[in-house]
Amino acid sequence: MGTMNISLPDPMKSWVEDQAKSGRYANSSDYVRDLIRRDRQRQQAITEIQAAIETGIASGPAKPLDRAAFRARMRAEHAGK
Repeated sequence: MGTMNISLPDPMKSWVEDQAKSGRYANSSDYVRDLIRRDRQRQQAITEIQAAIETGIASGPAKPLDRAAFRARMRAEHAGK
């Protein structure tokens, strides 16, 4: 595992240390690793949402929803389960 040294203002350093002392994390490094994991997950979610938006835009203009047809399709899909 690699090592990285970072500098934090005193209030941030205290916050990280308090999080480690809370018992949820083994130490400050564990807390920082958790933050990084969560940020990576958040970035992945943003990427997926942006891709869905781009797919929607590329699909062309929106069309009015035919509620009856939509309900029928949902019933048919759920009946098969």
